[in-house]
Amino acid sequence: MCVGCRVRTVKSDLLRLVVVEDVLVPDPRGRLPGRGAHVHPDLACFELAERRRAFPRAFRLPGPLDSGVLRARLAEQARQQQDDQR
Repeated sequence: MCVGCRVRTVKSDLLRLVVVEDVLVPDPRGRLPGRGAHVHPDLACFELAERRRAFPRAFRLPGPLDSGVLRARLAEQARQQQDDQR
């Protein structure tokens, strides 16, 4: 289930995230240790999850998590998709 939009879907359509030293890290291969949370690889779902404060709840951690690296990666993917459609 996507922690952003709360839609159930197949695991292969979602991006697994883990926390490494209070930083959200993408885990596309699903091999990093620790508790994982899943989100659609879409900036809109990611932002929705941030607004809902879903990441600290999903990881059972207090306080905010650094999501700058993940936000930049999703924004870059969105730009590439727009360029490919042109």
